[in-house]
Amino acid sequence: MRHRFSGRRLNRSSSHRSAMFSNMAVSLLTHEQIKTTVFKAKELKRVVDRMITLGKRGDLHARRQAMSYLQDDAAVKKLFDALAARYKERPGGYTRVLQSGNRYGDCAPMAIIELVDRDPAMKGAADKERVKAQAEAAESAESAA
Repeated sequence: MRHRFSGRRLNRSSSHRSAMFSNMAVSLLTHEQIKTTVFKAKELKRVVDRMITLGKRGDLHARRQAMSYLQDDAAVKKLFDALAARYKERPGGYTRVLQSGNRYGDCAPMAIIELVDRDPAMKGAADKERVKAQAEAAESAESAA
């Protein structure tokens, strides 16, 4: 019997699981949409919904709790500023899991997990800024030479 066992083990140790979900939560809060397996997405949904609830609380203790779990200054800042304001009136259900077929290599069921009222411009925004900065640096180095 499986009474009082919550959560999936995902064939990982508890420390590996917590680190993985911390990293995935930071990625989801940063990019507002990520692709992963269905089972990881369903477990990640619980984590991210709790983090957004902490962001909505907005006090110092909630900020410290979120920082101790996420360990990323930019993600915590976005969580408490932008996302808390966006979901202020929403009573819950901040994420959705969309099934997206099977992975080519091992036929694992894949899913896209995203924030409900996400900003489409945030997906890959950091990468676009990085590429633009590299192009400008290369252009300035070319003109200096």
